[in-house]
Amino acid sequence: MKKIILSIAGAGLLIVTSCNKDDNMNMDMTTINVDYPAAYVVNGEDATVSVIKLSTNEVTATIPLMGTGTDMIMWPHHISSHSNHLAVGVPGMDLSAGHSGLNTAGMNGKLLVIDAMNGSIVKNINLPLMNHNSIYSPSGNEIWVPQMDEMNSKVLVYDATTNTLLNTINVGMMAAELTFSSDGTKAYVANGDDDSITVINTGTKAIITTIAVGDNPVGAWTGSNNKMYVDNEDGQTISVIDVATDIVEETITLGFMPGIASYNGSKNELWVSDPMNGKVHYWTWDAGMNMWMHGSSLNTGAGAHAIAFTTDGNTAYVTNQTANTVSVVNTSNHLVTKTINVGKKPNGIVIKM
Repeated sequence: MKKIILSIAGAGLLIVTSCNKDDNMNMDMTTINVDYPAAYVVNGEDATVSVIKLSTNEVTATIPLMGTGTDMIMWPHHISSHSNHLAVGVPGMDLSAGHSGLNTAGMNGKLLVIDAMNGSIVKNINLPLMNHNSIYSPSGNEIWVPQMDEMNSKVLVYDATTNTLLNTINVGMMAAELTFSSDGTKAYVANGDDDSITVINTGTKAIITTIAVGDNPVGAWTGSNNKMYVDNEDGQTISVIDVATDIVEETITLGFMPGIASYNGSKNELWVSDPMNGKVHYWTWDAGMNMWMHGSSLNTGAGAHAIAFTTDGNTAYVTNQTANTVSVVNTSNHLVTKTINVGKKPNGIVIKM
């Protein structure tokens, strides 16, 4: 059985066709209609998105992103969602080995918006500079895009409906991931070369403060417990920021280069991927000591990177960039229950219920 993926421009359809080499190329045409809870996995090298149906943990569709000319999509990276749309950051460079010493001169990124139901590309916006991610604001009315620059990074804020550029906000050097606090009132931008986090008021777009963190922060990852968890790649630490005060209240020493930090509110656990060793480590909160304590680790796959939890917190999905797989993990016993083959260099992942 051979599968061929066709994208029909202008028709708003993505068609997966299957043919058996023994049946004279008779084709069974199936239009994608993702009307079920799914995980969307961005495959950087393939420039595709794998759709995993959560009820079966099977890949049910593959969305091709590669275009031609100025519309060409190379090395899509992280992904966010709102309603029935997905926003993908396209830096145009492979970032799977880390973010130290990047030369972004002459690199232009893209903001890609995809219809999550049928896989059609809704928007393909060329950006002035390279971007690490593109993320919907909590209201869904805006898309925020950090621009990576060695001297003067910016954040671009677009109207999610009209594509109009609404705001340009100056931040630090080599802005990587942009995320929002759980209440949506603040945006946090990781400035890799400044070793800092810029905090922005999402309403006024004014800078609230700049927070010193560890060496080469890549992202400040949102916790439902009113915290932000900053993965300092070169410092091999996690800076825990209290959202109410914007003060670093704890620094967790890892002993490995972190990929992503992800907080599971239902279990009160902090998970951190360890790409060099193909593991995910988890920490539990010790109320008596008032600090995070390392629990254990589990093997997922080579290049372990992004972590996404289901809304009930009972299942985690981990992308393994070098293994070209996604690990499904039972969060109660920390055991891998299934390994799913996806595309090449899977990176960002988002779950849409």
